[in-house]
Amino acid sequence: MSRFVEVPYRMLPGETLDALLEAFVTRQGYDTTDTGDGMAGWTGELKRQLEQGELLIAHDLQTELTEVMTLAQWRAFGRELADDEED
Repeated sequence: MSRFVEVPYRMLPGETLDALLEAFVTRQGYDTTDTGDGMAGWTGELKRQLEQGELLIAHDLQTELTEVMTLAQWRAFGRELADDEED
């Protein structure tokens, strides 16, 4: 069984999705003054990236954490897991 599952963002309540996106903005260190709309500007941009498949939401079944990830982060994390499983 896989440890991680992709969560379709459309299945999440709006409030939950916004909270995940705001946590991603904070974790990535984005400047919320860049968009002119503050945090709402960033969450709007990230929603567009989710729609375009540039970002995804992943749930870790082991830790019960759900996070927004870029495709590069997802792939890098997946490779690390595969490496760990070989040991």
